[in-house]
Amino acid sequence: MASKATFEVYLDKAGQWRWRLRHQNGNIIATSGEGYNNKADCLAGTRSVIENVAAAPIEIILRK
Repeated sequence: MASKATFEVYLDKAGQWRWRLRHQNGNIIATSGEGYNNKADCLAGTRSVIENVAAAPIEIILRK
């Protein structure tokens, strides 16, 4: 099954590498949340998400 999302790797205004996951409808559905000093580390971050997300549990947190 083909993915409906694409990882985009880019340089931000501060010169840091970041990734974002964009759905085919144009919505950004996830971001790196942090900048990386080099592109290789940023790409490793995307690979980590790809490898770990399928087995990640959903945790519901209720706040009062």
